[in-house]
Amino acid sequence: MTRMTDAETATDSGEALAVIVARTASDMKATDVVVLDVGPVLSIAGYFVIAAASNPRQVRAVVDEVESRVKAEVGRSPVRTEGVREQQWTLIDYGDVVVHVFLESVREFYEIERLYMDAPRLDWESIGG
Repeated sequence: MTRMTDAETATDSGEALAVIVARTASDMKATDVVVLDVGPVLSIAGYFVIAAASNPRQVRAVVDEVESRVKAEVGRSPVRTEGVREQQWTLIDYGDVVVHVFLESVREFYEIERLYMDAPRLDWESIGG
C-alpha cells in the first residue's frame, strides 16, 4: 500500500475543493467556469477558480452559494473575502484555492486567464463526484 505524502494530500484536497467550487458556480448558472492549476507558477495558492456572472445580483448569489456549499461539504470557511459589497469582482480565499467571481464585463476587461496562460486547466467536469 502506498502512503500519500502531506504535499500530495494537500494537493488532492485543493483539487477536490476547486472542483466543488466549480460545480457550485456552474449550478448557479455562472458562465465560463475555469479551474487553473496555478501551483507550479504561483506560491500563494494551488488553484484559481474563475467564473462569470451576468449581473451583480448573480455575482452575490454565486459567492453566497459557494461559501455555503463549501462549509456544508468540507467544513471550511474562507480565510478572507473581498469585493462582496461591490459585486463586480469578488475574491474568496480558501488558502489553497482562490475563487474569482466576476461580472462578465469586468472579467473581459481584466482577462485574468491571460496572466496565467502557462497554468494548466483542470478538466473539472470530468472528475468524478
